Amino acid sequence: MIGLITGQVQYLMAPTACIMTTSGVGYDIELPLPSFCQLHLNEQASIWTHFHVREDAQLLYGFIDRKERDVFRQLIKINGVGAKMALAMLSAMSGAELKMHVEQESETALTRIPGIGKKTAQRLLIELKDKLKNIEVDSSALELTPQRATVSHEGSIIAEVEGALMSLGYKEKEAQQAIKAAKSKGDTFSDTQGLLKATLQQLSGF
Repeated sequence: MIGLITGQVQYLMAPTACIMTTSGVGYDIELPLPSFCQLHLNEQASIWTHFHVREDAQLLYGFIDRKERDVFRQLIKINGVGAKMALAMLSAMSGAELKMHVEQESETALTRIPGIGKKTAQRLLIELKDKLKNIEVDSSALELTPQRATVSHEGSIIAEVEGALMSLGYKEKEAQQAIKAAKSKGDTFSDTQGLLKATLQQLSGF
């Protein structure tokens, strides 16, 4: 129904949602962390969307990358995996990383995702093998080495830093804004400690 929205990012909301306006209409869109962190307030963006209808609500889920949306649509076809869990999975790792972990049958990688236990991870590995087999994902950023499989995805790092800041007493929105400010300088963070340090430096100047 609604597959792609191009417009202005009017408002960023906690935890990972935005309101995008186009042609005088504002769309409330929930996104995984990596997509959310690519948005900038009052700037133009294009978001690939999935229109999700349930008995009590009509929801829009959005993705900067169309292939990530394709993975999301395969995830929600699995019994017991709702839109919220699928969004959490794509916040913790990219579609390419998820496909890699499924191909390698890495149960441990899936259990690192909040809300997924050992039994659920085992079932997901079985069901996702066929569902992701023909899905094209951007694997150009992946180094096909055993070490690469253990590296946390950027989304996991962001989530950990956000949680750490909130445990220190910062508000959720304040933490998210500081993370975005730290990342906007163009630095690459490969671990939680590096991003946390940069974010705390941003907060000290607020």
